[in-house]
Amino acid sequence: MGGHGIMSAMDDKDLGFSTRAVHAGQQPDPSTGAIMTPVYLTSTYVQEWPDKHKGYDYARTVHPTRDALQKNLASLEGAAFGLCFGSGMAATSTIIEALNPGDHVVCGNDLYGGSYRVFTKVFARFGVKFTFVDSTDLKAVEAAFTSATKLVWIESPSNPLLRITDIRAISKLAHSKKAKVVVDNTFASPALQRPLELGADVVVHSTTKYIGGHSDVVGGAILTSDEALHKEYKFLQNAVGAVPGPLDCFLLLRSTKTLALRVQRHCENAAVVAKHLLAHPEVAKVHYPGLPQHPGHEIAKAQMSGFGGMISLELKGDLERAKRMISSCRIFSLAESLGGVESLISHPASMTHGSIPREERLKAGLQDGLIRLSVGVEDAKDLIADLDSALTKSLTAK
Repeated sequence: MGGHGIMSAMDDKDLGFSTRAVHAGQQPDPSTGAIMTPVYLTSTYVQEWPDKHKGYDYARTVHPTRDALQKNLASLEGAAFGLCFGSGMAATSTIIEALNPGDHVVCGNDLYGGSYRVFTKVFARFGVKFTFVDSTDLKAVEAAFTSATKLVWIESPSNPLLRITDIRAISKLAHSKKAKVVVDNTFASPALQRPLELGADVVVHSTTKYIGGHSDVVGGAILTSDEALHKEYKFLQNAVGAVPGPLDCFLLLRSTKTLALRVQRHCENAAVVAKHLLAHPEVAKVHYPGLPQHPGHEIAKAQMSGFGGMISLELKGDLERAKRMISSCRIFSLAESLGGVESLISHPASMTHGSIPREERLKAGLQDGLIRLSVGVEDAKDLIADLDSALTKSLTAK
């Protein structure tokens, strides 16, 4: 077995998540024995005869480093098929590109601002219709259906309010109405949640986040076991061409090997930080599904193996105080994105969700002063001390 790699010796379904994270989709390089998947820096491949080749003809269409990553991510999500893209938004757009003018999508109303922007500012221009509702309210989701509804699009946990949607219940409802369910699983990652096992049809990721985990690569992925959908998305992956480069794929393969370890530490730290913030006299509200007070706590316990590394909070005081606070941290860096080993702090209303009109943000419950934390893997006591110091500094106006 040692000369050929563990995944060639047994079905990967027999293996645990961490083992598959390290090995799935990857074999030692046959020409050198290199244990890491090579970065094939090539745009084309030599053919023996017209249309007779070794399975590769043009790198936009198919690429060996990308193949390895796609198989790896598919294994982690429990999917039959995986496709990778140049960004999370490229993956998101590909799913909507498979729809037709007049088709309708029911979306959660607490979602990444970039998704809202591309839905309302790009695809709406081509006749695709979107309705945004609270996806934690099954009756509201059902009421939003029309005869043209083809997809239900949800995030769970959601961005940035960490709302938990019952994926199994949503999937049952959608399927009864002949619609497909897409779950943006970026916040949880497959280390904590696998929506396909809960009945969803498609999983989408910004691999930039927890899957990449080191704030050094941008990417996206679509995972599904629906062969017809996979064929459609694969056609669009090639036809539109929003594919990742080989070095990006290599970096993501490097990262999935430690995904389980990193996410475990993210969860441990976030739980400690959330509990501390909940008791802090200057914090008005904490959004974290691991807290028993969270309205989605029981559903999160049922469909996730951990509660993640994301926390949102609201301070006592005005918007200016929130801005002072996030600008006073030393360890939490003020930056967009999430899921890296380093802790980040952001102001969704002016950063990640600034593209959503204010009235829509407020309607969804996203207050102007909301602060979002991506809790990293540093020592928890240092993170707490940093937040406490910033909260104290924010009491005094500059």
